[in-house]
Amino acid sequence: MVKQDSTSLGAASPVVPPDLIRQVPACCPAREMSYQEAIREALREEMLRDERVFLLGEDIGKHGGAFGVTRTLWEQFGPERVRDTPISENTIIGTATGAALVGMRPVAELMFIDFSGLALDQIANQAAKLRFMTGGQAKVPWVVRMPQGGGAGKSTAAQHSQSLEVWYAHIPGLKVVFPSTPYDAKGLLKAAIRDDNPVIFLEHKFLYSFQGLVPQEEYVLPLEKCDIKRQGNDVTVIASGYMVWHAMQAARTVAEQGIDVEVIDPRTLAPLDEETIGASVRKTGRAVLVAEACRSYGPTGEWAIVVVEQAFDYLEAPIVRVTGRHSPIPYADSLERGVWPDVDDVVDAIKHVMS
Repeated sequence: MVKQDSTSLGAASPVVPPDLIRQVPACCPAREMSYQEAIREALREEMLRDERVFLLGEDIGKHGGAFGVTRTLWEQFGPERVRDTPISENTIIGTATGAALVGMRPVAELMFIDFSGLALDQIANQAAKLRFMTGGQAKVPWVVRMPQGGGAGKSTAAQHSQSLEVWYAHIPGLKVVFPSTPYDAKGLLKAAIRDDNPVIFLEHKFLYSFQGLVPQEEYVLPLEKCDIKRQGNDVTVIASGYMVWHAMQAARTVAEQGIDVEVIDPRTLAPLDEETIGASVRKTGRAVLVAEACRSYGPTGEWAIVVVEQAFDYLEAPIVRVTGRHSPIPYADSLERGVWPDVDDVVDAIKHVMS
């Protein structure tokens, strides 16, 4: 297996075309909204649908949260259902776990995934385990929303910009969701709130302003299914979060050179839809894996072994991985851009496997 150690990291990412991803059929009534607005609408609809749903987190009330996602919900539902908490991640998760155990459906917000380690005992040793330890007598139907990632000058340096999805994908008992579009964000969050298992819901902070079509009618997306963002026959690109947009832009670029790319977005990182990944690579015979997280023990390693197990005999070229560098995140823009992969890196990787 060949590793892609991108040397072109640092080039500025191109402006993302607004029509790059279209998931809503043209015949379906829809409106354009941002990733942030889609998450807010999902929260509002689920709070109206089920009085057991409530929100808790730091400054999520009048302030609307660190990234403004819960703005206007405090005015609509009041402080009983949109609860400000102390600056204590383990208190937030402990409270959510206790509330879930007595029948509520809390949605907790942690400002940054980087600080979720302070609540790791509550998440990994309590919430993820209690349903199994009690033989199903207890359940913990909470959702924990956490922004992660950085890029394009949106970084807040080493302690606020990491991609740590593998922390939680490794823990049995947790579901881990990472939407890349407004459509996915709304449909997957609604499904997560209704699920009887604890769900880690990751939001890439650079995506909050991204626009996309969202159906006007009610919809819920399955939590355990990959989404094929683009159909193709020559090479499979698997990407998650913000990297899905890089993959789609790269696919459009190489299409001008006659390379037909299929883009797979796992959407749910745990449990992973291995069948869709395997079927795609068996069709194309080539795989490029793209993640913002650093290479060492990151998500691309897991995807790679799924490809090997599902489609080894079909591979016509070594698997190529495009990842972030194994480095703390710098604050300076010039250095920050050197940590994460960009569109050019994905283009180069596609050309590499096609050669």
